[in-house]
Amino acid sequence: MNVHDSEKIAGVLDALGYRRAPSAGEADLILLNTCAVREKAAHKVFARLGALRGLKRGAGRVPRIGVAGCLASLEGEEILRRAPHVDLIVGPRAIMRLPGLIEASRAGRRAVDIAHHIDSTPDPSNRIARAAPPHAYVAIVEGCNKACTFCVVPAARGREVSRDLDGVVSEIRHLASSGYAEIEFLGQTVNAYRDPRGRTLADLLSAADGIDGIQRLRFKTSHPLHMSDALMKAMAELRSVVRHLHLPVQSGSDAVLARMRRGYTREGYAGKIRRLREFVPDISVSTDVIVGFPGETERDFQHTLDLIEEIGFDAVYSFVYSPRPGTPSAEWDDGVTSGEKAQRLSRVQRLQERIQVAHNAAWIGREVDVLAEGPAKFGRGLMTGRTVHGQIVNFPAEGRRAGDIVPVRVEEAGPYSLKGRPGGAVS
Repeated sequence: MNVHDSEKIAGVLDALGYRRAPSAGEADLILLNTCAVREKAAHKVFARLGALRGLKRGAGRVPRIGVAGCLASLEGEEILRRAPHVDLIVGPRAIMRLPGLIEASRAGRRAVDIAHHIDSTPDPSNRIARAAPPHAYVAIVEGCNKACTFCVVPAARGREVSRDLDGVVSEIRHLASSGYAEIEFLGQTVNAYRDPRGRTLADLLSAADGIDGIQRLRFKTSHPLHMSDALMKAMAELRSVVRHLHLPVQSGSDAVLARMRRGYTREGYAGKIRRLREFVPDISVSTDVIVGFPGETERDFQHTLDLIEEIGFDAVYSFVYSPRPGTPSAEWDDGVTSGEKAQRLSRVQRLQERIQVAHNAAWIGREVDVLAEGPAKFGRGLMTGRTVHGQIVNFPAEGRRAGDIVPVRVEEAGPYSLKGRPGGAVS
C-alpha cells in the first residue's frame, strides 16, 4: 500500500510539472512517504529528516521538504516541532490535496492535512505514476475497522472506505489496454471490501476475470474473519485468480490472539486454511507472525511454532513485537526480554526456512508458467517472474520480455526462489 501511495504522489507531482531529480541536493521538493507500523521505521524517518536539514542552510537551491504517509497522519504537527525545517505534512487519505499544500507552504501558510474522511483513492482519470507493465497495484479499500491492540493502522488511515466496483473495473480495463497483465488489489483488509451496492471482493474478482489482457489477479492483505466460502469459491473457479493467499495469523496461541484482539482462535484460523484447501487443494499460503508480544510465554511461542509446522506455510514474514504509541499493548508490561525476542525470531525463521526448502525442492523437474517481470536482481542474462503460486523463478532471458507467460522447467530450488530453463511456447 505504501508503494502504491508513492505512485499516487508521483502522479500528482508529474501533473504539476515536477520531474524526478537525480539527487536530494538537486531537488526543489523532497517528500518522505512514511510507514508507522514498526518503531524502527519511525526512527528512520526522523533520522532522514535530520540528514536533510543541511539542505535548508545551503547557499544554492533550498528545497521544500514534506512528510507523507502513516507517520504524517499519526504525528501531524508534532513532526513540525521535532523537525521545524519541514514545510508540509500530508496523510495517506489526503494525497490528492497535495497541490494545495505545496502552494500553502510556498505562501508561508499552515500546510498540514491529515484528515481521514478524504478519500484519496483515484479513479482512472487521475494520474498514477505506476511502474512499467506487467504488474499494477489497484487500491480498492482504504482504512481499517479492526481494533487489534498492537496496530496503528486504524489511527493512521481511518475507517474503511471501499471504492465502487464499476469504477475499479473501468480502471482495470484501462490498465489492460496499457499492457498491464497482472493486477494486485490492495487494502489494509482487502477481503473486507464491500462497495456502496454491497458487492464483495468475490464479485470484483468475477467481474475482472473476463477482462481482455488480464492474465492474473492477486489481492492482499486479507483477514481470517473475512475469508468467506464465496471468496474461496472464486479463487477456485476463476481463470485468472492466482493460487496464493497471504493470511496473517500473528500468533498460534489462543491467549496471545485474545490479547491481540484478533477475533479468532488458533483452531478457527487452521479451520479456514483447511476449508480453503478443500476449494483449492494446491493453494500456496503465506502469513505474518509477531514474536514477543507482551505476556507471550515460552508455551505460547511453542504453539506458534506448532502452527507453522501444522499449516506448512509457503512463506512466513516474522517480526519482533514493536510497541506503537496510542495502542493498548504499548501500555502493557512486556514481560519478554529483548534477548528472548531475538531468539524466538531466529527459531521461527530457521523452522520456516526448513519448510520452504522442502516445499521448493518438490518443484524440481516440474514445468511452471512464469509471468516474466524483468531482469533478475542477481545473475547476468536472467529474467525473473512469479508463478500462480507466488514463487519467484529466475530463468535465462533468451529474448523473453516483461509480460510474457514463460513455461519454465525447474532445475534448482533454494529457500526463497526457483531457477530453471524455458521450454515450450511463449504466450
